[in-house]
Amino acid sequence: MPHLRSESTHALLAAAFPSQSSFTTTTESAYDLRAPPPPLRKEINSDIVAEGGVKAWMTILGAWFIFFGTLGYLYSFGVYQDYYTRILLSHHSPSKIAWIGSIQLMMPFFLGAVSGKLFDAGYFRALEIIGGTIITASLFLLSLVKPQQYYQVFLSQGIGMGLGLGLTFVPSASIAVHHFKRRRALATGMALSGGAMGSVVFPIMINHLIPSVGFAKAVRYSACIVLGCLVLGNCLVRTAYPKKDPSEKISKPDIKGFFSDPPYMCANLGALIANFGIFFPLIYLQLYAIQHNINPNLAFYSIAIVNGVGVLGRVGGNHLADLYGPFNVFIPCTIINSALIFAVFGVKTEASLIAFSVIFGLVSGAWLSLSIAGLATLARRPDEVGARTGIALAISSFGALGAAPSQGALLTDMFLWDKPIIFSGSMLAVSAVCFIAARAYLVKERSTQKV
Repeated sequence: MPHLRSESTHALLAAAFPSQSSFTTTTESAYDLRAPPPPLRKEINSDIVAEGGVKAWMTILGAWFIFFGTLGYLYSFGVYQDYYTRILLSHHSPSKIAWIGSIQLMMPFFLGAVSGKLFDAGYFRALEIIGGTIITASLFLLSLVKPQQYYQVFLSQGIGMGLGLGLTFVPSASIAVHHFKRRRALATGMALSGGAMGSVVFPIMINHLIPSVGFAKAVRYSACIVLGCLVLGNCLVRTAYPKKDPSEKISKPDIKGFFSDPPYMCANLGALIANFGIFFPLIYLQLYAIQHNINPNLAFYSIAIVNGVGVLGRVGGNHLADLYGPFNVFIPCTIINSALIFAVFGVKTEASLIAFSVIFGLVSGAWLSLSIAGLATLARRPDEVGARTGIALAISSFGALGAAPSQGALLTDMFLWDKPIIFSGSMLAVSAVCFIAARAYLVKERSTQKV
């Protein structure tokens, strides 16, 4: 495998882009990045980025552990929502408690613009250490909260953990760009599968620990696992930033230009709209099943099934993206997810709940992973990957923030399920139109159907 060259940054960037689309083989063509960027989006040359190798796969393993302890814990909030509603914060309304999870879910995406730019600038390690420290400290502080003290839970779990996740998410999701080109989407999907696995383990673990050892000890035990995952992950991850020549002037990403880029803005709009719908089953499937007299124990494990099958979806979806192009796989996944949201109407029995959980877990897992890979391919230059991905995630984060409250308002205390289901499915259908428009622009620019 070729290794990263030790020449100046200009030499790296001047040869950074082949003339084909994101996932085609490299060519000899290159261009000077000190001149205005050309209209075509192109990728890092395989002579510059080593394709795989022991260090590369150890880095992906390290990112897997980081996502296991961070993203996996984030998607375990359903256990806390139930415990807070019934016991710890029983004097507060469920909708008010849901804001803790919404803020926590929003922050990794909202802060992506900052962490993405810092990642591009070479601060991967600092972001991971600071973010990981905040996450661990916030969890231990969460174990000290007092009953009915909403602000303590909101600050520690909503703001604190959300801030830490916001610093670590985009760098961990983007690190594959340092080590892979042809199999970059697959590598990213494998790293993100750690979050899916964590979201299976932590809900089951916390749900069983709270009754046996109490809330405080359960949170501390889980915090120790998170800390171990973060330490191990950071020990395994290796960056491959190009060596900088102090005398060389490097062009900075044109942030303003991002917002006049049609395919990028179409994809941003699609991601924002999609986030209003894609998380509906993860938040409300358990409640829906219980309301329809399905076994409560199975209803609880339905979320674990969704997250567990998501491992296969994240890896398999990104492997298909390497073969056929990310948007060519991402768009069908969006349409299928829209149809599956409407299929919630058919979940009436234990068998139908299991079938839905498996299928939705597979397709939604692919969707979440493909969204990162798709956004990364919209960069015109390699030094824009983190910034473009981060800004897009920041914009879409407002959808994640407003999704649960909007769906809850439509649900009402009467549990009128048709309104939130139709709303969520329709949002995904509309987002698919935006992604199709983004793909049309890319096909025209790149002169290839593989986008």
